[in-house]
Amino acid sequence: MIHKSAIIDPKAKLSSNVIIGPYSIIGANVEIGEGTEIQSHVSIIGNTKIGNNNKIYSFASIGNDPQDLKYNGEETKLEIGDSNKIREYVTINPGTKGGGGLTKIGNNCLFMVSSHIAHDCLVGNNVILANNVPLGGHAEIQDNVIIGGNSAVQQFTRVGRSAMIGGMCGVVRDIIPYGIAHGNRSILQGLNLIGLRRKNIPNKEIMTLSDAYKEIFKNENLTQNLNDLSEDFKKNELVLEVVNFLEKDKKRPICTPFSK
Repeated sequence: MIHKSAIIDPKAKLSSNVIIGPYSIIGANVEIGEGTEIQSHVSIIGNTKIGNNNKIYSFASIGNDPQDLKYNGEETKLEIGDSNKIREYVTINPGTKGGGGLTKIGNNCLFMVSSHIAHDCLVGNNVILANNVPLGGHAEIQDNVIIGGNSAVQQFTRVGRSAMIGGMCGVVRDIIPYGIAHGNRSILQGLNLIGLRRKNIPNKEIMTLSDAYKEIFKNENLTQNLNDLSEDFKKNELVLEVVNFLEKDKKRPICTPFSK
């Protein structure tokens, strides 16, 4: 059902059962999948592809120009998966030429009121951004991450799978998978043990990860600690994921228990 006051460009591709509320605007290069509901006063423009069964709440702005001074009208894209909830006043920008040209969001995410996903971000599945959380450009947020209210993620920052970040954090260093961080300038506080248990990961696996965590972060010499880490630890898939995350880009600053 499309409200008579909605403004839909005739070139837009809408599935037959899409719901669009009053005064919403849908641009020419927009594609919206089955079962997606768009409430009133939503703007969706640009080269934007939205999957199935999403719900987009009033006053969200999806696909408008990136907030990047280098952007000069290039053709870039925004892709949003299935079954996401995008709450009031959320803003999501497409990619830029310098960042690969694509902002991409997975499935089953919840973006609460006034959260922002900047250009060239890669956001996985089952991600929760609480109220007023901005992601800077090029940020990578992996699956099952939760970021607390009013926390800000700096551009290019990576947040590993199943990590949890408390409220009111400035996230300026990469957060390891399964890590938990909080504080004014996000200090790594340990592992997200509750999140691991909720995923029914065996206690033996969690204990091995916990022991490896103590070895990796026993002091500030992260490089040496990784080199000294027993190969037996790396047989554990959770540990190996953390190690690979840390070694993938050694130029990136890492959030540790010693961060200041």
